[in-house]
This record gives sequence, C-alpha cells and structure tokens, in this order.
Amino acid sequence: MADEKVTVPAIRSRKGGTRISMVTAYDYPGAVIADRAGIDIILVGDSVANVVHGMETTLEIGLDEMIIHTRAVKRAKPNALVVADMPWLSFHLGTEDAVRNAGRLVREGGAEAVKLEGGRKRIPVIEAILDAEIPVMGHVGLTPQSVHAMGGFKVQGRAVQAAREMIEDARALAEAGCFAIVIEGVPDVLGQLITKEVDVPTIGIGAGPDCDGQVLVFHDVLGLGSGRYPKFVRSYASLADEAVAALSRFKSDVESGGFPSSDESYHVPDEVTAELLKGLGSAG
Repeated sequence: MADEKVTVPAIRSRKGGTRISMVTAYDYPGAVIADRAGIDIILVGDSVANVVHGMETTLEIGLDEMIIHTRAVKRAKPNALVVADMPWLSFHLGTEDAVRNAGRLVREGGAEAVKLEGGRKRIPVIEAILDAEIPVMGHVGLTPQSVHAMGGFKVQGRAVQAAREMIEDARALAEAGCFAIVIEGVPDVLGQLITKEVDVPTIGIGAGPDCDGQVLVFHDVLGLGSGRYPKFVRSYASLADEAVAALSRFKSDVESGGFPSSDESYHVPDEVTAELLKGLGSAG
C-alpha cells in the first residue's frame, strides 16, 4: 500500500516520470485489494455495467448506481485516488446538469475526481465542472458510450485524418484543464504521439506501451471474467477457475458429510451434552 494519499496534483506531476497504475474497482473488497497492492488510481468505471451487472453495454448503467458503487469503494478509505466515471447522459444535456451530476458523484459517492468521454465537443462541460472545483480526467479513442455511433468496439484512429482529429481532441482536453487523459483502443503509434503532444499524463488501455500509465479492468487482471478477453488484456491470475474449483470441493464435502468437521462445530461440556440428550430423549 502506498505510504500517503495519492492526489490529483501528485498524478499530474507524474507526466514523463514513474508510470501510473490504474485499475477499476466497484466495491469495498475490490478497493481494499487494489489499495493493498499500491495501485495509484482506482477508477469506479461504468464498466461495472458489464462485469458486475451483466449488461451488454455501459449505456445501461445510471448515475444512482454509479454513486452506490463509488460510495462502496470510498468506504475502503484507499490511499489511491478515487475517480468515478460519469455515465451516459449524465453530462450530455447541458453544463448545469453535468455539474450537478458530477457534484453528486463527489458529495454522495465520495469521488475525488470524475472521468468523462469525448473530445473537443465536451470542452464546455469540462470547463463548467472544473469551475465547480471538481477535477476531470478525459477519455479519447474508443469511447464505449459511443459504441452505437462507432459501429461496435473497434480500434480507433487507424486512418491519418482520424488520428489527427484525436490528437487535436487530446490537446483540447489538456488545455481545458483535464489532469490526465485515458487513451483507449488506438494503434500504439497514436498512443505514443498523443502522449508526446499533451503536457498531462496519458493512461492507456489498448494504446501501446508509451503512455504515462496503464489501466485495466479489475476482473480482467485477476481472471474473474468469462469468455474471451480483449487483445490488450494481460490476466495475472485465473481466479474464476480457482473459485469454481473451491466451490466444487465445498459441494462435494457437503454431500459426503465431510463439512463441517468436529473442529468446525461448536461444543458444550460432555455433561451438558448428556443432559441435553437425556432431556430430548425423555421429551420424546
């Protein structure tokens, strides 16, 4: 676990320095585990829709649910910086609405910063949230809330013009005051170029090795998911398989009578046991 609380200025100062580690977490035990590992940033991601609630897209999760998950993470009192995703439609209907919703994530959820998706067209919203003294993390590239507009979860920025547009988006986010920018699902060379072009830390996910940090989903890192993982995921454990094996052993022990054992049961002195059995026998 880190020795002291990670803050927004501390993350901002890591540009070009020690790489930043960020993972998602959505509940108290997940936050405890991430913090014990010394992770720099915990992102309460809207990916909770997929990996916890079994939804097909992040569009299905709402603000009230994000607040509940953020509050659960914050109860762990992590040294890691706690950043909460602003879900779809929580920042699309105007600056006043966006500030109010970001404020709820801070006041009710305990978030220390918020993250929102999009480039230059989000600048007015970002500036309004920053004016309310709420730090903002940007997000460019493959933005899951735009899945329908993008035609699916596809690598972005493969064409020269699209790459140039994304670089301009990232520059605008940095100039507007975002303290860091997530770059998702782009060719490695574009991740490298954006990192060089902005003066704030970039945090990659499927954006190559040259970003100032990297982020992965908690369940992906620990092998807690099902099905195929994206190409950019490296699983460091296979906890889902281990959990299934453990529960299978539990089931077998229950069926055989092997659980619980005498050591796992409560006892009374022999004389009390005798009196109880005697009393039960006479009662019958």
